[in-house]
Amino acid sequence: MTDPHRSVWPLALAVRRAGRLLCWSLGAGMATAAVDLTVAPRASWWQTLWPLPWYTTAASALLWAVLRAREKYVLSGGDDDPRTDEEVHAEWDQAA
Repeated sequence: MTDPHRSVWPLALAVRRAGRLLCWSLGAGMATAAVDLTVAPRASWWQTLWPLPWYTTAASALLWAVLRAREKYVLSGGDDDPRTDEEVHAEWDQAA
């Protein structure tokens, strides 16, 4: 379980914000790709602009994955030894 003296709130907030950035950049990437396919803008800056959300999507996916893995590590207690099946089932039985 979580150590009550160790706060994970800033980490959870960072994970949430990275996830939102991932969703919004993916949506922006799909929108710019749709505009590029349907409207085919001729502006010179468009060829630089429309792939930028895809780069942001890749970077935010990597950021989210690292932060989420760190959050799971902290929430699991931070020990390097994985728990055995008996320990997990004992917790389930106790909760039930």
